[in-house]
Amino acid sequence: MTLYNRIGTTYESTRSTDPRIAGRIWAALGQAQTVVNVGAGTGHYEPADRKVVAVEPSEVMIAARPPRSAPVVRAHAEALPFADGEFDAAMAVLSDHHWRDRAGGLRELRRIGRRVVVFSFDVAAVGTFWLDDYLPQWVEVAQSGMTIEEIRAHLGGARVEPVAIPRDCRDGFLGAYWARPEAYLDPAVRANISLFARIDAADGIARLDEDLRSGAWRARHGHLLGLDELDLGYRLLVAESLASVSARRTPAGPIPRRVPHDARRPSGSQPVGRRVLRRRDVAS
Repeated sequence: MTLYNRIGTTYESTRSTDPRIAGRIWAALGQAQTVVNVGAGTGHYEPADRKVVAVEPSEVMIAARPPRSAPVVRAHAEALPFADGEFDAAMAVLSDHHWRDRAGGLRELRRIGRRVVVFSFDVAAVGTFWLDDYLPQWVEVAQSGMTIEEIRAHLGGARVEPVAIPRDCRDGFLGAYWARPEAYLDPAVRANISLFARIDAADGIARLDEDLRSGAWRARHGHLLGLDELDLGYRLLVAESLASVSARRTPAGPIPRRVPHDARRPSGSQPVGRRVLRRRDVAS
């Protein structure tokens, strides 16, 4: 069972596409017309004006996708059931840190997409966000994660762009409420942020509540409330994939299409509330 089979039942109540972040992601996709969204969840940030195929392992998240959203392949990032260079672009939005084999998943993005766009987090920024003071377990979890340089390496090199988070961000991920600290006291908000399912944050949230009531939080961090956006360490990585490089080096013919071995094919994919594709559906 994936983490999101446990916490995904209320996901849509606080998570949605933020148009400013979406604009950055869609611009990074360039002229791509076919896009695969890996770790797609309920479909946020999938561009409506392109042909999208979603990849998601969680039945709960698939079932929560809107009726007319992109078709879904149930699979894991490290074993994607697609041929080399099958898509103009492969994208992943705040999902790569959940993958069972993060490095393998990043390499798979590079294999199947001519361009790769990843919206992720730079662990070097840990300790710069005021919430870190209340969640020491988060600091430990983050510092054990993959660095931006490691992500770049697995993508074969990538342009890295900072993405500042707007003060009224509509997508309730961990850093979204930096200017609305009271939101972290809401159990519904925390329920839809994966970190809170992985750590015991009770003491930290109690301290935050106390500091908000006493005015201590405002005394330390009130200057932030005048900002429209804040760089918390979220980064957009844009890479030219192996498939794109191969295309330039072999102008006389198409990129060889390596159909993945049977272990990469979703076994007996069944609809779970939305259209779930088998491999042959994607090829058609």
